[in-house]
Amino acid sequence: MLKRRWPLLLLAGALVAGLAFYFVPRARVVDVVAVERGPLVQSIVATGRVATPARIEISSQLAARIEGIAVREGDRVHPGQLLVQLRSEEATATLAAARAALAEATDRIRQIAQVQRPVAEQQLAQAQANLELAQRELDRTRDLLARKYVSQAKADDAERALATTRAAVLAARAQAEGVRDGGIEVELARSRLSQARSNVAAAQARLELLALTAPAQAVVLTRSAEPGDTAQVGRSLLSLAQQGETRIIATLDEKNLRELKPGLRAQAVTDAFPRRLFEARVYYVAPGIDAQRGTVEVRLVVDEPPDFLRPDMTVSVEMIVGRRESALRLPADLLRNADSDAPSVLVIRDGRAASVPVELGLHGVGTVEVAKGLQEGEQVITPASQAVAGDRVRPRTSAQAKGNAQPIPGFTN
Repeated sequence: MLKRRWPLLLLAGALVAGLAFYFVPRARVVDVVAVERGPLVQSIVATGRVATPARIEISSQLAARIEGIAVREGDRVHPGQLLVQLRSEEATATLAAARAALAEATDRIRQIAQVQRPVAEQQLAQAQANLELAQRELDRTRDLLARKYVSQAKADDAERALATTRAAVLAARAQAEGVRDGGIEVELARSRLSQARSNVAAAQARLELLALTAPAQAVVLTRSAEPGDTAQVGRSLLSLAQQGETRIIATLDEKNLRELKPGLRAQAVTDAFPRRLFEARVYYVAPGIDAQRGTVEVRLVVDEPPDFLRPDMTVSVEMIVGRRESALRLPADLLRNADSDAPSVLVIRDGRAASVPVELGLHGVGTVEVAKGLQEGEQVITPASQAVAGDRVRPRTSAQAKGNAQPIPGFTN
């Protein structure tokens, strides 16, 4: 009897096993990445331009013909070096006339001291002597008139002569006082001399405007004129980049503002010399935000600028804002809800996919630090596996995963 039922029992068992295999959920094969420890660097990358301490525009303050230009683009100039020589006959003639007027005013002072003053003093002395003589003559005439020896007319003539000599003394005294130190003639001559000197200084300054010199140590960027051209007032002839601190001005997304601070170290590289890195550091973070672009301006100083840097060169800057030598790290693309305040990952726990919230630390290039939520070695399910929380899962075996390894990107320096 048992032998007859054995095939039926075997068939029933196979049927039950088949139904169980068909209706019971099978574990999904998923790709996983193990959480591991390693070095991690968080940086901010921005694009900027090399800026000079100041850009100087050389222009003329008067209209004149350009006689010569002593420099070309790329030349280095030092303070006081002649850059542009202008020519103006009017300015030259004005200076010559002012110098002639100065010489005349100087000669006038010398003439008063050496000629007019002695003559005036002599004339005053002569007038005083004549006055004394006229007074004695009048006294003698009056005595003779009293004795009836002369007529009244003779006495009147003596009085008129005395009056005339008195007037002559007053005129001579006024003339002498005018040419003495502090006198009106001397003061007028000194005033003319001072005015003549001022005119010479003004004409000299105007003439000096014809020689345009370098105000500081600089490099010639552009040359916008040639000899023979007419320099117009205010029109730039040369553009200079003043030498000094080499700076980089960059703009970053405002979301990075919390990471930025003066003293932050950075590495920079130019598009023209991509293999030659150089150091820079942040010295200024703008207090305001560009509302239209949503960016913040950052300025960096290059303490030891390489010789190939030029004004306005495009520069890529990487600012290191965080570094861990041993961070629990994970590829950033394994995060779920990465842009929310509560990111999470799917991990394998007890044969099922479990959603685990994580707290993040540093953000490297394609890699994040897991500050809380995971342990080293835990297996995180990739989004490409299309598993959801609660699914029965099993990790792909080594043979299945061959050729599908996913190394963790990021900085290792």
